[in-house]
Amino acid sequence: MTRARTPLPDAVVADALARAPGWSRGEDGALQRARRFPTPAAAFGFVSGVALLAERHDHHPELRWVFRDVELRLVTHDAGDAVTMRDVELMLAIAELP
Repeated sequence: MTRARTPLPDAVVADALARAPGWSRGEDGALQRARRFPTPAAAFGFVSGVALLAERHDHHPELRWVFRDVELRLVTHDAGDAVTMRDVELMLAIAELP
């Protein structure tokens, strides 16, 4: 199995989550984050930043954007919807966005 398709141990995921404020692990195991922005334009700016990072990482989150609210979910579908290093790397990059 390639690195991109290898599910990570829970301890590795927990360590990564400790470095990404606001992120958590959902009941289904996915990395997730919900944010509310002061304006729809601010939410749009964040979503645009996520899109650029996703393209650079060649890995795309599930994203839901409604008005000022943005929800993100990261798993690797090719790994049976498990969290892999690709998810962790993208999560940490997104965590750096304002």
